[in-house]
Amino acid sequence: MPCKDKTEDNEKEILQKVIAGEISFRNIDKIAESADSAVCIRRNALEEITGTRFETVQHYTFDVAAATKRNIENMIGAVQIPLGIAGPLTINGEFAEGNFYLPLATTEGALVASANRGCSAISSSGGANVRIFQDVMTRAPVFKFDDVVQAKAFTDWISRPEIFAQMKEKAEGTTRFGKLLDVEPYVTGNTVYLRFIFDTKDAMGMNMVTIATEAVTHLIQDEFGVIPLSLSGNMCIDKKPAAINTILGRGKTVIADTIIPAKIVEEKLKCKPETMADVNYRKNLLGSARAGALGFNAHSANIVAALFIACGQDAAHVVEGSTAITTIEVTKNGDLYCSVTMPSLPVGTVGGGTGLGTQKDCLKLLGVQGPGEPSGSNSKKFAEIVAAGVLAGEISLIAAQAAGHLARAHAELGR
Repeated sequence: MPCKDKTEDNEKEILQKVIAGEISFRNIDKIAESADSAVCIRRNALEEITGTRFETVQHYTFDVAAATKRNIENMIGAVQIPLGIAGPLTINGEFAEGNFYLPLATTEGALVASANRGCSAISSSGGANVRIFQDVMTRAPVFKFDDVVQAKAFTDWISRPEIFAQMKEKAEGTTRFGKLLDVEPYVTGNTVYLRFIFDTKDAMGMNMVTIATEAVTHLIQDEFGVIPLSLSGNMCIDKKPAAINTILGRGKTVIADTIIPAKIVEEKLKCKPETMADVNYRKNLLGSARAGALGFNAHSANIVAALFIACGQDAAHVVEGSTAITTIEVTKNGDLYCSVTMPSLPVGTVGGGTGLGTQKDCLKLLGVQGPGEPSGSNSKKFAEIVAAGVLAGEISLIAAQAAGHLARAHAELGR
């Protein structure tokens, strides 16, 4: 139910103290009667302090107690984003098999319509093939030594099989599902970064690997006598564009492709295969290289963002989703081969925002809500769906640009 608009009499004393600065926003939760009450007090106090009058942020449907426990601090309400559907999209994956409707949360007009056209072209061509090539999550603490001699001794010690066995036991003692797969050292002068690589099953896993890695650093301190300067030394690397993720992968490394017959290209995409291939080569490949981009695509972040927001993913990981590589070429038969390679797609179907009501609905629509059977299968299925959706978005936008329809489409839709 929506949070009530005004505080009750028994909340007024707290409200006045918040307005007077005697109680901080973050401490309201400790003394209010309920999570809903804390939200109301905080919002009403903010209205009085700033002179703002909220008209809509107080209307929402999710469980406030659950959200404030694990998803948000200092909550005052909710921001709504329109949700649309693209599809059906036929996917021929190892985990995602069949027709899917993609829930896309966005405020960008024409995006859903464009994705829908791409879904239609793919489905009419027999669907998108999708495969996952790697599934890992990383965390990389940073250690400082006096000199390179100590740094080398440390990396030699870390590389010993019996030490890895101890680290693996320590890390996996913190989680039921996470598995430590490898530890890779990287050295810069007297600084050593250890890139811990985990399998996190259906969880996206950042919190899981952070907790597990911290446990291992205690072992390192006890056995080698060194503590990390930071639990994350940016060799992981999350929420920032990075070549290491593009080369080595982080999250799911997933590739989707399809072959669209020339007739469907002309009928549904309103252009020719040769024109689309040329646009992709000169825009996504040459243009991106000339610009020094890490992603070689048209707008993969658009579909990733819309699916992430709808399905309770960490929206900041759209950065990694933007590093996709789109390839388009004409086959020997004159048809159009299209692919999207996503080297770093961090997704999960448990934890984080996946427990919120509206996000659960969207995950259920895709058949991936909660843990999979076997463990890890739902997150892999979701990754395949995301990659196929990105492929649909790429095909449609490149076609629109090849046909000269991009500006017209936005104008016609009033965007």
